[in-house]
Amino acid sequence: MNRPVAVGCTPSWLGLRERADARARPRGLALELAGDLATRLRGDGRLVIHDLGCGTGSQGRWLAPLLPGPQHWVLHERDPELLALAASGLPGAAADGAAVSVETRPGDLTRLGTADLSGAALVTASALLDLLTRDEVGHLARTCADLGCPALFTLSVVGRVELAPAEAMDGVVAAAFNAHQRRTVAGRQLLGPDAPAAAATSFTRLGARVEVRPSPWQLTPAESALATEWLRGWVAAAQEQQPGLGAERYLAHRLAAAAVGGLHVTVHHEDVLARWGSTVPHPAAYQSAEAIGRGE
Repeated sequence: MNRPVAVGCTPSWLGLRERADARARPRGLALELAGDLATRLRGDGRLVIHDLGCGTGSQGRWLAPLLPGPQHWVLHERDPELLALAASGLPGAAADGAAVSVETRPGDLTRLGTADLSGAALVTASALLDLLTRDEVGHLARTCADLGCPALFTLSVVGRVELAPAEAMDGVVAAAFNAHQRRTVAGRQLLGPDAPAAAATSFTRLGARVEVRPSPWQLTPAESALATEWLRGWVAAAQEQQPGLGAERYLAHRLAAAAVGGLHVTVHHEDVLARWGSTVPHPAAYQSAEAIGRGE
């Protein structure tokens, strides 16, 4: 889960992480996508882009300026406060200066189908896939396949974290956190770190060309505020999953190190781009995602 238990999906947490998110996302996938989208203009000359779980709109603020042509962003989110912030914060111009417009749609992201996404030139999301189930990711892939619509999913966690200097307790906390990410909530078993592999598998089986790129957070001592909030959430989730973990002293020690610039944190993510066409699927990317899903 990219949204730590301690802070939740709040505007303050999303704002705190936005710069790290933007730096982590590989621009190459967006630039590859830009060429494909030129063929998907609607009759009114606009690209319609659906942003699922938009939060405060950071995906749109990052991606809209990288894509050319008039764009109409449809923002999907459960929280009306986040929707309002996202709508007001999207950039007004595309890469070539064309206009960017926006609309908001509150609701349940897991139930979106072809009617909801009709006319889409692109479906995108950031830090979302790990909060879905395998069936929900499969449904999303089938919907995109039915529409012939490419999909770009950024910043999905893969279950690997590196702290420097390293400590023995790091792996214990990481294992408990990853188990928490795969927990069952209201009858839904979340994918957590298995999400990029599940998405790659679902789209590839339907005939998509899939590319997977690393998008790690690399938090330096200059980003101690983000590292501190992430640490609190990371350990809180681990302790919720394993109440006897006894990580209080570990957390206090790590927070003290972060406060004086003595901690570097790398949180590994992956970005997944799926496109349709006659080209053979991208086997290397598919195998890479599968290997990560198996923990190799």
